[in-house]
Amino acid sequence: MSTDGWKNFGRYGADGDPGNVHGSIGLARALEDALERMIIEGGIKSPVSTRRGLGARMRYLRTTKGGAQALADAGITATPATQRAWAKGKQTPRPATQEAIDTAYWNLRAANVLNNSGAFKQHLNRGGRGSKIEIHPINQAPVDENRRRDNLRVRSFQVRYVWDDAVDALTTGDGARLEEIWDDIISDLDSDYGAYQYVSHVGLGA
Repeated sequence: MSTDGWKNFGRYGADGDPGNVHGSIGLARALEDALERMIIEGGIKSPVSTRRGLGARMRYLRTTKGGAQALADAGITATPATQRAWAKGKQTPRPATQEAIDTAYWNLRAANVLNNSGAFKQHLNRGGRGSKIEIHPINQAPVDENRRRDNLRVRSFQVRYVWDDAVDALTTGDGARLEEIWDDIISDLDSDYGAYQYVSHVGLGA
């Protein structure tokens, strides 16, 4: 990621806390967390150790493109007949195999959600309402006392119109574009703009 414009960061000790990062990095982490929640929340809830959970995972893996490869990557070498028996609940694999099936399922689901970035964009855009962003200011403990800002606080506000570009930048690893998007986001803070170029945490909500 480019470091253009970052040269003054840490001048007074703000970089003494490794949790203080450029806002674009905080945004990328928040997007990854939101994507992970989307993957999990839309996935199979029943544990793989139950008949229902095992059967659902096996049906997904056997009927979804890439399922056979996901099983192979997870070390599953059972015959198609055995896999059908697992899917129908006629046989129960060993716990270690159940864990491998669970890994194959979540890996495949994650890949499919990532490949369908349109769904993630819709999730963030929420029909034009956008998503709420919560910005936590840097930890000022390492900053020289006479340089600390007493008015820094958690800022929370709704953000629209940037999410398509943000998802594209995340999936392509375009750090420079994420920096531009972060600048667009914090421009709404007016005079506080410069105080939130670097943050300790960024969160996303409804």
